[in-house]
Amino acid sequence: MATKTETKTEKFSKGIGRRKTSTASVRLTKADETTVTVNGKDAAAYFPTEEMRAIVYEAFTIAKLPVKFDVSVKVSGGGIHSQAEALRHGIARALIVYDLETRKKLKKEGFLKRDPRAKERRKFGLKKARKAAQWSKR
Repeated sequence: MATKTETKTEKFSKGIGRRKTSTASVRLTKADETTVTVNGKDAAAYFPTEEMRAIVYEAFTIAKLPVKFDVSVKVSGGGIHSQAEALRHGIARALIVYDLETRKKLKKEGFLKRDPRAKERRKFGLKKARKAAQWSKR
């Protein structure tokens, strides 16, 4: 889900990204410099490793837009890596709302598709999702 909203003071683009059980609600606003704020914290403080920070900014590097954005995000659920990927998905969706020309690039990289992989539930009578007790003939 992505929408473009105009308030009396500012214009922004919204996008919602998901991965496993994580959900990221993203808001893009034009700015002088690209900054990402996640749950009130700076992205560098919220995501501890350089790999996760690279995942967050990946959509911007692929889109190659001349405009800088102030990104405000509310993230919940899942683990920290899953949240980073949900954030990338949300940013990609919001960028498409801002500029439809970026769709082709982002789609080619697979940033617009929600990654459906999730942990399988445990079934009754089994130890884990598929692991059963050892079978003995006698």
